[in-house]
Amino acid sequence: MEGLITFERRQNILRLLAEQPGLRVGDMAEMFQVSEGTIRNDLNVLESEGQLRRVRGGAVLSRAADVTQSANGNVPPVTHAEIKQRIARWAAETIEDGDTIFLDASSTVRFMIPYLKDHNRLTIVTNGLDTARAVAQETHHPVILVGGIVNRSGRATTSLLGVEMLKTLHIRTAYVSCVGFDVSAGLTERLIEEAQLKEAVVSTISRIVALVGSNKIGTVSTSPFAPAERITHFFTDNDVPPEFIEQMRQATINLTVCGENTVRSFTVDAAKPQFTIGFANQSETLPFAVDVRRSLERAAADVGSIDLVVADNQLSGEEALRIADRLVKRNIDLAIEYQIDYKAGNLIMNKFRQAGIPVVAVDIPMIGATFFGVDNYRAGHMAGEALGEWIKGMWHGRIDHLLILEEPRAGSLPEARIQGQLEGLQEVVGPLPAAKIHYIDCGNTSIISQKGVSQLLSTMLDSHHIAIISFNDEAALGALQAARNADREPDVVIVGQGADRLIRGEIRNPQSHLIGSTAYMPERYGEKLMELALKILHGEPAPPAVYMNHVFINADNIDRYYPAED
Repeated sequence: MEGLITFERRQNILRLLAEQPGLRVGDMAEMFQVSEGTIRNDLNVLESEGQLRRVRGGAVLSRAADVTQSANGNVPPVTHAEIKQRIARWAAETIEDGDTIFLDASSTVRFMIPYLKDHNRLTIVTNGLDTARAVAQETHHPVILVGGIVNRSGRATTSLLGVEMLKTLHIRTAYVSCVGFDVSAGLTERLIEEAQLKEAVVSTISRIVALVGSNKIGTVSTSPFAPAERITHFFTDNDVPPEFIEQMRQATINLTVCGENTVRSFTVDAAKPQFTIGFANQSETLPFAVDVRRSLERAAADVGSIDLVVADNQLSGEEALRIADRLVKRNIDLAIEYQIDYKAGNLIMNKFRQAGIPVVAVDIPMIGATFFGVDNYRAGHMAGEALGEWIKGMWHGRIDHLLILEEPRAGSLPEARIQGQLEGLQEVVGPLPAAKIHYIDCGNTSIISQKGVSQLLSTMLDSHHIAIISFNDEAALGALQAARNADREPDVVIVGQGADRLIRGEIRNPQSHLIGSTAYMPERYGEKLMELALKILHGEPAPPAVYMNHVFINADNIDRYYPAED
C-alpha cells in the first residue's frame, strides 16, 4: 500500500478496520510506508469526521462502514452499524472450512462477508443481490443466488420460485437476521413474501444462526419464519436486558452477547451447576491466539455449564490491566489470562487475588497463577536440533550468522524456548562465536520481525548461510518475507515455534526455506484448559503447571498431524 495519496490511504484505513477491528499505529505506518505521525494525523481527521474512535495505540471504527455496495454502486445506509459489525464478527466464528452456508439479505448478515476470507472451500448461497455481489468481489468463494422475484428495494429476491433448487444442496448453516424476535413468537419479518422465502429455506437446514440486535428483541412483526426452538445459536449485543438472558437459558438456546470489549457466551444446561470463566486472550490478530480461543469456546460448549466471557488483551500490558478490571466486575469465578507483558503480571494477579478469583496463566507465567501451556525449553530444543540437522546436511554445518528473533516482554520462561533452540542447534553443529549471533526484538508480529531482519540482511550481503530461530511463527514468517523481499531466501534457513495454521503452507512448500516449526497444538488448548479450570473450580487438587506435548512439524510428518488441511 505504498505511495497512496492521502484520501486513498484514509479510505484504506477504514476498509482495514472494517475487516480487522482494531489496528495499531505502528502496524498501519508499516503497511502504508509512512511515518507514525502521518497515521496519527489521518486517525485524528477520521475521528473528527465520526468515522472512527481513537484508542490507546491505534483506532477502532466508531461506525462500521458497510463493505457491500448497492446495485448503483452507492453504499446503502446502515443503522446501528458498529453493533451489527460486532455481532457479525463473532457469528462468523461458527463457520468451518468446507461449509456450504446460506446468508440472508440483511445488512447485519452482510457484515460477515469480510470474515469469510479467513476460510477455505466455502460455498455461499444467498437471496441478497448486494450480498452475492459483495461475496464475489471480496472473496474467492463461489456464490449461488437463489432465484425469485426481486423485491421493492432491489436488493433481494423473494417468493418461493427458487426454493426447489435448495433441495439439491446440502447447506450446513443458515445465517439470518429479522425485524423482530420474541422467545414465544420466534424470528419474524415485516413482509409476508420475505418471511415465506426464509421459512422455506430454514426448514431444510439443520443449523440456524440468528444475528439480532438488542433493539429488535421483544418485537413481534407480521410474519414468523422460524420458531425459537429451531435456533442453534443466537448472537446479539450487550444492551439486552438480564431477563432475556435468563429466557434464552431456560429455552436452552446458545447465546453470545457481543460487547465492545468483551464477548460472553451462554451455552448452559440449566440442570447443571453454573460457572463463569473469563478468558483474556493475547490478541485477536494472531492466528495462534485465535485458535486457542476457538478451542476454549468449543470446550465450554461441550461442558454446557459454562458462561464464557472473552476479551482481547491486544498484545498490551495496559489493556490487559483494563480487561482484568472488567472481568472482576463481571463476577467471574475463574480467570484464564493469556497476555504478553510479564511486567504486568503481578499487577493483574493482584487485582484477581483481591477479588478472590483463581487464575490460570497461558504460556506466560504469572506468580500465584496455575501455569498452562508450552514446555518452552523442550519445544525450543526440538526446533534447534532440527535446524542443526538441516544445516549439517545441506550446508555441511556452516553458519555465517545466526539471527535470534526474541520477545523480551514475555519474560524468562518463553526466553527458555530461545535458549532451547540455541543449545539444540549448537549440540548438532558445535559452538557458535558470539560475534556471529544477532538478537532482534520481534515485537510478537511479522511486520516488526520483517523490518528487523531486512535491516540486518542489508549488512550481510556477502553471507549465504544465515540461520534464524524464532520466538514464534509470526516472527518466523516475518523473517521469511524479509528474505524474499531481498531475493535472499536461498541464503537463509528458518524454524518457527507454534506450527499454527498460517505457517503450515510454508512447511508444505518444497521450495520454502522455512523448514518447520515445533507444534504447540493451539486447537487442543481448550479441552485441557477447561479440564484444569474445572478441577480448580471444584476444589480438586491441581498441579502448579500443566504442559502441552510437542512435536517438530516438517514436510515429512505434517500430513500425519494435520491431514486434509490447506
